[in-house]
Amino acid sequence: MIIWAIFLPLIGFLLSFFGGKAFGDRGAQIITCTGLISAAILSWFIGYDVIFNHNPSVVFLGQWISVGDFMVDWSLRVDQLTAVMLIVITTVSACVHVYSVGYMSHDANQARFMSYLSLFTFAMLMLVTADNLIQLFFGWEGVGLASYLLIGFWNTKDSANRAAMKAFIVNRVGDFGLALGIFTVFMVFGSVQFDEIFAQAADLASTNFNFLGFQVHALTLSCLLLFVGAMGKSAQLGLHTWLPDAMEGPTPVSALIHAATMVTAGVFLVARFSPLYEYAPIALEVVTYVGAATAIVAATIGMTQFDIKRVIAYSTMSQLGYMFFALGVSAYSAAMFHLMTHAFFKALLFLGAGSVIHAMSDEQDMRNMGGIWKKIPMTYALMWIGSLALAGMPFFAGYYSKDLILESAFADHSQQGMIAFWLGIAAALLTAFYSWRLIFMTFHGKPRASNKVMSHVHESPQIMLIPLYVLAAGAIFAGYAAYEYFAGHHRAEFWGESIKVLHDNDTIEAAHHVPWWVKKLPIGIGLLGIFSAYLCYILWPKIAEVSKSIFKPIHALFFNKWYFDNIYDTVFLKSAWGLGLFFWKRGDGTVINGMGPDGIASLSNKFSMKLKSAQSGYVFHYVFIMVISVVALIAWVLYRSGLIDTAFLGGMLP
Repeated sequence: MIIWAIFLPLIGFLLSFFGGKAFGDRGAQIITCTGLISAAILSWFIGYDVIFNHNPSVVFLGQWISVGDFMVDWSLRVDQLTAVMLIVITTVSACVHVYSVGYMSHDANQARFMSYLSLFTFAMLMLVTADNLIQLFFGWEGVGLASYLLIGFWNTKDSANRAAMKAFIVNRVGDFGLALGIFTVFMVFGSVQFDEIFAQAADLASTNFNFLGFQVHALTLSCLLLFVGAMGKSAQLGLHTWLPDAMEGPTPVSALIHAATMVTAGVFLVARFSPLYEYAPIALEVVTYVGAATAIVAATIGMTQFDIKRVIAYSTMSQLGYMFFALGVSAYSAAMFHLMTHAFFKALLFLGAGSVIHAMSDEQDMRNMGGIWKKIPMTYALMWIGSLALAGMPFFAGYYSKDLILESAFADHSQQGMIAFWLGIAAALLTAFYSWRLIFMTFHGKPRASNKVMSHVHESPQIMLIPLYVLAAGAIFAGYAAYEYFAGHHRAEFWGESIKVLHDNDTIEAAHHVPWWVKKLPIGIGLLGIFSAYLCYILWPKIAEVSKSIFKPIHALFFNKWYFDNIYDTVFLKSAWGLGLFFWKRGDGTVINGMGPDGIASLSNKFSMKLKSAQSGYVFHYVFIMVISVVALIAWVLYRSGLIDTAFLGGMLP
């Protein structure tokens, strides 16, 4: 059953990609959708067996690498942590596959698109079922490749091609850190197998490592390097610039990549390596600060954007920040809880935004929307559900998971935990504000689209709405249904040995005993954010413009995304471009070609021009040259034969 759940998406990819012409678009859709729905059903059964029957397992597939004493097997590790990821990935991916049948119905390359979705899902499943670091790296890079193909799917658009390249290159920066982390772990532990690494963590907790001539704490260095990889995949501050540009891909891609799969890979990686991070407090502190900074910076950017998908993308980045600062305070189960609930309501919001774009004739700018809620009431209601869950309103899914993260940060009773708590509270205010800014600008007010566009506004077909119903159910009930298992009385039994937390670091337990105001503050802050958006975009719309003019420098900072792209363009892109031009013009052009083929060709050309001057057309010139040549040839032959010597020739010369 485990093998089928993992490899059905791969089978769907192979059949639809290589047999697309034989099966046709409809055949490819049926194959891939059937494969993912079947994988999702199997994943739920696997999850029940692993979690509630306490039956984690490792399925051996075969030997992969054998070099001397270094042996790596290809195995599928399915413990409680993996089981949660299997359910989330396959369920959301199945919804996205079905939704794509309707959303991509007018595209000329539907079979190719469906095959890429299945390939991406398989790569992600390979990542979360890895039993060793090499296999994890395989899935990690497979996800990067598939995301490149999906983001740049509309390859006739320059913007899509640039976005795909940007995502690929930025992730390679993070992947370089991950590779260094893998090398470091192998040097310290002498193995890449998870069980062998985790078993030695406590014994090697005080081990130092020679790094660039300095003695550094081995586990801290390993965890920080692994975290660099997590930062790239999960779009944490510094390696986040690819995320909003990835909106150039079709909307189903946005939902799949930015809701439940690719961007959560970094969260999964840190949670998987909790046995190491627990003995690396400095690394955990760094994770906390980076996550908290990401949460607030992304929220400030999201409240100024006008592209409906980019607003949701920055929301994703912000929520990932929450997950990471939860990891940083050792609340691993809280981070995974929010990963699960976030997958449902964020996929719902992305696909709901796709339904709006579909209704608005591919319009994505919220300034050109408005006044459409009566024409697409089902999409409107579903977007409300997703937004309520995102804002953490009782009793939607986000209320349970996001509030638990904030309570855990407060309960950590550390400087980084308190900073993360207050930045998380501020981000919660902004989250509620920009979520209802999106609702009000998109659905309410006077229509700002042309009469032609408004005349075509219509509700999406059921093939697109049914997946939204499934996700909406998760956005409503997932938090309440899973709370006791993920973070309540049954959490130790639920997670088993898949997550390691030292007794002194158990912030989840401490979170249940925080003061009353800590538990209620996020709700009040969320309501304040909703009311502020209502005030600015419904009651007195001029407030937004007045605030923009009063706080013009701050608005410019947020609207220009804290100038990260500008800084990177100046520091890295332009300098790399200039260096490339120098090596091209001076190095390759002047030195290599100048002294090589171009130089030889030029010398040959000059010599030929000299010879050309001898071609005068006069017979006496040719006779003269021939006589001189014959005399010279005879003299050379006589000299070589010894019949004349140098002295003789010298005597003949004046």
